[in-house]
Amino acid sequence: MKPFLYRWNRRKPITKILIHCSATRPKRAATEARKDIHRLHQEEKNFDGIGYHVFIQRDGTVQYGRNFDHIGSHAIRHNDGSIGICLAGGVADNGDPEANYTDAQWQSLDHQVLPALMLLFPEAEIGGHCDLPKVSKACPCFDVRRRYCRRKMIRCTQWR
Repeated sequence: MKPFLYRWNRRKPITKILIHCSATRPKRAATEARKDIHRLHQEEKNFDGIGYHVFIQRDGTVQYGRNFDHIGSHAIRHNDGSIGICLAGGVADNGDPEANYTDAQWQSLDHQVLPALMLLFPEAEIGGHCDLPKVSKACPCFDVRRRYCRRKMIRCTQWR
């Protein structure tokens, strides 16, 4: 699928790649697609469309939202200068935060999405939504630094 087109132009260079979760339970997340997030962001958040640049479905399918050169709507005070990736899932059946992502999602993130983004934006550092200052969410419900930075896969910095 082609990315949606938006009227905003990116104003700052990309310095952050932020990983998010859709905060949905596994059964709902199994059928969730970019179009669902697009509709939710329009109807409930009054956005112009999907706020993420990349969405990874439970089956590992990578779908694109906003163009990379357009400002996202995925992290208050950090949208300009960042790329937002969203993984379907992130909440257990009981509603607690949980890194319940599938092997297919990890494969897509680790071997397709992040390597491509690091080639496009070599100066960017990676983190989770929860790693940003003044964010009190568990999103993306796993320790991004432990998974990527400590294994020296990707450049990271402490943002808090």
